[in-house]
Amino acid sequence: MGRTVDYFFAPQSPWVYLGHQRLQDLIQRTGATVRVMPMDLGGKVFPISGGLPLGQRAPQRQAYRLLELRRFSQHLNQALNVQPRYFPVSGEDAARLIIAVDLALGSGASMALTGAILAACWAQERNLADAQVLADLLQVQNLPASLLAQSQLPEVHMRYAAYTQQAIDLGVFGAPSYVLDGEIFWGQDRLDFLERALAI
Repeated sequence: MGRTVDYFFAPQSPWVYLGHQRLQDLIQRTGATVRVMPMDLGGKVFPISGGLPLGQRAPQRQAYRLLELRRFSQHLNQALNVQPRYFPVSGEDAARLIIAVDLALGSGASMALTGAILAACWAQERNLADAQVLADLLQVQNLPASLLAQSQLPEVHMRYAAYTQQAIDLGVFGAPSYVLDGEIFWGQDRLDFLERALAI
């Protein structure tokens, strides 16, 4: 029986975007399962883990981030606008929609929607905080339009808060973070280490 990877992420993160498809491929290749767990990175995790919103980081760190995004985009041959039109952007509505899809249809559907949401922000320069954009992405994924309304239900809000608290309790401090048997693998550049751990 395959093992389970807890996938903690913020749907507006470029690093999540760069690693998402590779995580999907890894999951399929290894026979593992994935728990899709969007978290409130900027609002809840950063304040207690020492993280800073992008605009509050030192200029040197901001400049190097752009350099690294270009490097990884080229290395992975993955389209990426390093300074998209709608960023910084709130990822809360997108996170809740992913959770609603996961609750209704399972991880396959929620992983597919997550990929579409990430691409919308980082490859297509669309606004993740716009309800119409989210509705359009549901339609493209052939998912029920009613899930957008369901994403605002108390159960979904509670699940989002619970995932965020789980991340905090585990010591997660950045996105993406992949957790296997309590061990954190932080960053899309740690997927090789995750795959090795799954092989043990």
